[in-house]
Amino acid sequence: MRRTLTGQVVLVTAATAVIAVIVTALVAIPVAVRSANTQARAQLVEQSKLAVELLAAERPAARESIVTDLRDQGVEVYLIRRGVADRAGLPQRVVQQIAAGTVVNTRSPVEGRPSFIVGRPLSGRNAGVVLTRGVANGTAANVLGSIWIALLAGLAGGIAAGALLARFIARPIRRAASAAGKLSAGDRSVRISRQGPAEAGELADAINQLATALQISEGRERDFLLSVSHELRTPLATIRGYAEALADGVVGPDGAEKAGATMLAESDRLDRLISDLLVLSRLEAADLPLDVVPVDLAELVRAAGEAWAARCAPDGPLLRVQLPDGPLLVETDPGRIRQVLDGLCENALRVVPAGAPLVLAARADPDAAVLEVRDGGPGFTDEDLAVAFERGALNRRYRGIRKVGSGLGLALAARLVGRLGGRISAGHAPEGGAMFTVELPYPARTLP
Repeated sequence: MRRTLTGQVVLVTAATAVIAVIVTALVAIPVAVRSANTQARAQLVEQSKLAVELLAAERPAARESIVTDLRDQGVEVYLIRRGVADRAGLPQRVVQQIAAGTVVNTRSPVEGRPSFIVGRPLSGRNAGVVLTRGVANGTAANVLGSIWIALLAGLAGGIAAGALLARFIARPIRRAASAAGKLSAGDRSVRISRQGPAEAGELADAINQLATALQISEGRERDFLLSVSHELRTPLATIRGYAEALADGVVGPDGAEKAGATMLAESDRLDRLISDLLVLSRLEAADLPLDVVPVDLAELVRAAGEAWAARCAPDGPLLRVQLPDGPLLVETDPGRIRQVLDGLCENALRVVPAGAPLVLAARADPDAAVLEVRDGGPGFTDEDLAVAFERGALNRRYRGIRKVGSGLGLALAARLVGRLGGRISAGHAPEGGAMFTVELPYPARTLP
């Protein structure tokens, strides 16, 4: 029972009810005792007034009847004559006070029992009447003895309330568990109605958002796999076609060199695609090794510009390199940053027309070192910028419209920069095309 929410709620509510009853009783005991004693003392005072009047006026037989009636009510009567009590038990000081004509209202042991003592002198006779009543005892025992009834009532009420409360609480949890089971079974259409308290509504919203996110994610994953399979199939088909042509003798010695060059290029394309997939999967698993060292980004961009200048000339984009006057030092992995720059340049080279600008730039901002890759190509719309770094998003959007890659490059660049503690963003370039900005933090300075 303790392993279920219902059982735990029932146990907690029952225990709370029992504890509440016990605490209430323990608080009520001294209050009840005090109230009973106060009432008994006040009653004894009134009885003493009446007893003095009656005992002073009535005959001896009537007096005996009055004494008997008082004793039946738990009140002991002592008569003081000539400064002496008619029987032992009263404290001597009380007898002396009565003999002296003083009214007594005190609490003191009488025959070893705590008692209230109220006495009044009889006028002019050196005598008086003293009434005693035992201090209320047994009240605490009576209250405690009756607790078991309250305990049973509280326990029953706690169990009943706990069962109802547990059912009310557990209902949205059971609905969420059922929905989660359907989600794990592959049903992405499941949704939970927003019922019950606010927390239950939040749980339903969370499950519904999870189902929606899974549905969207799986749709994107499916589209991504389709685009990747298409990218893999194209070079494979080319390689297979030339291989079959060579095997069948369709391509003669004169065309063998061209066929080999084409097959090699397509193999390189396949190798890059597979490498990107492997790096991306390792990035998502967070186990990609990084070699972080002090790096001069200005020198890194200069080297990248020299490497890409050969690929841009003579019939490609017009490459320009913009560098700061001095070194631009950060702590990062130079190989991974160069991989990011190469990927961005390759994307630009695919779509930027001949003669259009392609700019590699590095500059120092107050908060970070900045690298930029800008071009004068077709660029992106605002809607494109919102999904630029999602895997395969631009590939799906522009396939068949303009040259596109596998859809992995920008996603890979974003994850690499993120792992290196930087930030990458896409925007509109002043040259008219796309602009990608990489921000890398400066190394922390050690205070002297």
